[in-house]
Amino acid sequence: MSRFQFVADHRDAFGVKRLCRVLAVSRSGFYRWAGAAAARSARAAADAALAERIRRIHTEFDGTYGSPRVTAELRAQGTKVNHKRVERIMRACGIAGLHLRKKVRTTIGEPPHRKVPDLIGRDFTAPAPNRRYVGDITYLPVEDGRFLFLATVLDLHSRRLAGWSIAEHMRTELVIDALRSAAATRGGLDGAVFHSDHGVQYTSDAFARVCAELGVRQSMGAVGTSADNSAAEAFNATLKRETLQGARHWPSARQARLEVFKWIIRYNTRRRHSALGQVSPVDYEQQPDKVPVAA
Repeated sequence: MSRFQFVADHRDAFGVKRLCRVLAVSRSGFYRWAGAAAARSARAAADAALAERIRRIHTEFDGTYGSPRVTAELRAQGTKVNHKRVERIMRACGIAGLHLRKKVRTTIGEPPHRKVPDLIGRDFTAPAPNRRYVGDITYLPVEDGRFLFLATVLDLHSRRLAGWSIAEHMRTELVIDALRSAAATRGGLDGAVFHSDHGVQYTSDAFARVCAELGVRQSMGAVGTSADNSAAEAFNATLKRETLQGARHWPSARQARLEVFKWIIRYNTRRRHSALGQVSPVDYEQQPDKVPVAA
């Protein structure tokens, strides 16, 4: 409690002058504080109403949003609000987004039978959709120590997950299915670059044949260097962090598939991405200045 509040609470019993002298505060300061009571009450009521909206947004996105994305969502809903105010209210209410979990590596590196160049060079950007992709495999833990495996194909222009596949194995068919899924989404991948690590699935002859069939140019970084494929690894880390939310595993393979599917749809169409100006990948691609003009 502030000293001014103490004076206000006990002024009838002891008088303002006496209380201010004992508490070493100025009377003029107290009266200015008292005169602003209505404004403080209005701000408190406004903060309470905003806190309720923040809770709804936080709940709607499964507790994954921190203050930057909550702020962006509020602004998209027509609310003019400062990000510092949102951060203050979230901190006061104990509302926080999820934090990164330690990554567990699943792919086993193996040099390819042929020389595959690094066409990305840690430049995880692209001038337009369907030009440059990255991919990786991550594990999805389920009960009884079992796993599902997810292969991804991420567009570096918009961070849209253009293709993906889930299976109970890590055979080459997993990454082939993900790449074909991206081709179906984009209506073809001819001329696109696909960058990966040196996992045995990506260095296989079968995967190379599918890339050639689809007109995809393969790209790989250095062996054993996670930074050369950090965009794909960061996506997988975010997916598991926001779906598992601290749990060690899903209760069943079916539940894992359903929750990952739901998250991917929301990620592509609604989840705000800081690198895209707090819009979703699909919305980013649909902005007029982000769509390439046909020749």
